Amino acid sequence: LKEKGFQGFVRFAELRSSPVPSGAGVYIVYRESLKPPIFLGLSCGGHFKGRDPTVPIVLLQSEWVPDAHVLNIGKAALGASGKRGLKTRLTEYRQYGEGRPIGHAGGRYIWQLADSSQLLVAWLPTPGQDPKFIEDLLIAGFAQHHGKRPFANLTGG
Repeated sequence: LKEKGFQGFVRFAELRSSPVPSGAGVYIVYRESLKPPIFLGLSCGGHFKGRDPTVPIVLLQSEWVPDAHVLNIGKAALGASGKRGLKTRLTEYRQYGEGRPIGHAGGRYIWQLADSSQLLVAWLPTPGQDPKFIEDLLIAGFAQHHGKRPFANLTGG
């Protein structure tokens, strides 16, 4: 991933003080351990619009990808206002995991991992490229290698 230009590799809590670019790009959530995960019965994710993000453990088990470090691949477009991007999107992702009612349900399965506080986040700026296209390429490549999408990617690729 570093050879492809990904930067960061910091824990979610460290995003506050990390130099996350404000432009468009893609990001990944990375788990250093390949040991089988422990799934929590309740998600620590925020209840956006009152919706509990918790899913059954049996669903998490069925989505788990053994021998994969990458758990989620996401995109961060600039949006209609041109003011969004990686920094904003990753801040929302972090805040959602802290239990705030933020609209970032994508990748929500990671918040039912017992070791979610140990996960790393890395980003890749995509100036001049559509981050959705790059995200889809990365998810498709992952799926080709592992036989399915990353654990917390419900769509894409």
